[in-house]
Amino acid sequence: MIQLNKILVPTDFSDFAKPAVEYACAIAARFGSEVHLLHVVPDPAMLVPEAAAFSVESMQAQAQSMAKDAAAQLQKLPCDGWDNGKPIVRDVRVGTAFLEIIEYAKEKDVDLIVIGTHGRSALMHILMGSVAERVVRKAPCPVLTVKPEGHQFVMP
Repeated sequence: MIQLNKILVPTDFSDFAKPAVEYACAIAARFGSEVHLLHVVPDPAMLVPEAAAFSVESMQAQAQSMAKDAAAQLQKLPCDGWDNGKPIVRDVRVGTAFLEIIEYAKEKDVDLIVIGTHGRSALMHILMGSVAERVVRKAPCPVLTVKPEGHQFVMP
């Protein structure tokens, strides 16, 4: 029998991530799983082309501020009425999203990753890449990708 003790849900707090949180909650309720919510704050040095012009301290302060804001947003998740008797683990990391997600899954011995997809067009996918695709390719466990539109499993 499949055991899903720990389910990881990476979130960027977008509307695309909400269905993944809902799926993870439903699966966790069914299997009695622990839910891990993870947000990865991008390293400010990677966001600013002229990062060398800023001090290391200011970049660290920016990352800490973003991480604090993300931690507050994580407290508002997951689903309404969540209560399966298991704790919800919330974490914020700074770095490259797909690398941090994979590292977290390895560290915490996660059994399933549930991640939303943005449904980008082919051109945007080529230009921007896909965190979900990279996670699927490199994850140490099964990954369920959830599209923002399409068939939803709803209890009759």
